[in-house]
Amino acid sequence: MSDSFERNAAVIQRRWPALYARLMAEDSGTVQADLVEGQGSTLSIAGIQLTSRHDRTREALLQADSLPAGDAVVHLYGTGLGDLQGAVLQRPNLERVYVYILNGAVFALVLQLLDQTTWLDDPRVELLYAADLPEIRLPFFALPSELVLADDFNAKIRDRLISETHLVFNNREFNPDEPEIAERLAASADLVRNDTDVAELFGTHSGEVFVIATGPSLEKHFDNLRAIAGQVPRPLFICVDTAYRPLRDHGIRPDLVVSIDQRISERHLPAQGSEGIRLVYMPLVDPQLLMAWQGERYVGYSASPIYAHMREQLPKSSLYVGGSVIHPAVDLAVKMGASRITLFGADFAFPMNKTHAGWQDGDLGPQLGAARHWVLDGHGQRVKTQLNFRSYLCELERYIAGNPQVRFFNTSRDGALIVGTTFHPELTP
Repeated sequence: MSDSFERNAAVIQRRWPALYARLMAEDSGTVQADLVEGQGSTLSIAGIQLTSRHDRTREALLQADSLPAGDAVVHLYGTGLGDLQGAVLQRPNLERVYVYILNGAVFALVLQLLDQTTWLDDPRVELLYAADLPEIRLPFFALPSELVLADDFNAKIRDRLISETHLVFNNREFNPDEPEIAERLAASADLVRNDTDVAELFGTHSGEVFVIATGPSLEKHFDNLRAIAGQVPRPLFICVDTAYRPLRDHGIRPDLVVSIDQRISERHLPAQGSEGIRLVYMPLVDPQLLMAWQGERYVGYSASPIYAHMREQLPKSSLYVGGSVIHPAVDLAVKMGASRITLFGADFAFPMNKTHAGWQDGDLGPQLGAARHWVLDGHGQRVKTQLNFRSYLCELERYIAGNPQVRFFNTSRDGALIVGTTFHPELTP
């Protein structure tokens, strides 16, 4: 062992003995590391530079400056080469800095190569694995390199960090001042005024609800769903808009359909045969589609600022939206009074080399070939996904955690593992 490792290990063993034991079990020998030189130098891990190779100190100071200046407690995700920790510890008002390991093997390797004792021995520092906590803490800075290099154990926290980092960017599309948005809301005003408030559905169903999304694993359940749909009594079927046509193509009529997106058209929600099927929508949905729908219509809002003015003028109740239509579908089930919610096609990933059930690759936007990210599936294996799907998954998991009175079941191990759900003992292949 190197002198650096012995010094670093001695501090960690003294301050965090349980964490020291975990670090000793990390296999740093599997880490592909190279020295990269410029005006300075850094480590490259599997082609990803941990820090700048020109001026690590200046980079760390810029990163530290992005954190609120007056906060006494800050959170740093990723250990890097210790530069950011050193920059943050220079703050005179700092009382505590939490440093979270995102890749245990990479950190174990750094401990062998560089002296980290200055920040490790500082009494203001607390060191832990990121996934030891179920949720991220604010304010934070996450090292970009380690968001890419995060290991499987810390993947869920990585996803939450990226989702939080991209929050402003993701919301840019929904600007109430955009002409297209303003025109759509104006065109929908009369429908919103006259259609039934979604609150009329709240408290009307206390049993089990099936919430059906459009992930590829849905294809394994068409036969089961068709058989269950013919039973009396049976669970209530709520589907998202893009699942409606595949369900109908397989002889399954949902009880309710939820739609929130201005890009949904009659191609996704054909009106023919929709009598007796209730449609729950938000005002961005195409008014022509709404007027053609033959079943009852219910309208509500999300908390988005785009609805602020309309909400004042035309009061209606709200459903939770976390970026995807699956969120209001689940929230509707909870507010209707469901005690059990079983999810179908809630994959948040591209298992079986498909993007969606019942649609061709690219029909609903993302293409399989463009997938550059991953989540862990129900088998503990990495499965392809895209960045916004991981964000939607995070928000669903947060919603589930906030509703412990409801039991949530998943029906597929092929899609993303959803924290807070249990695999359905009878309906999971």
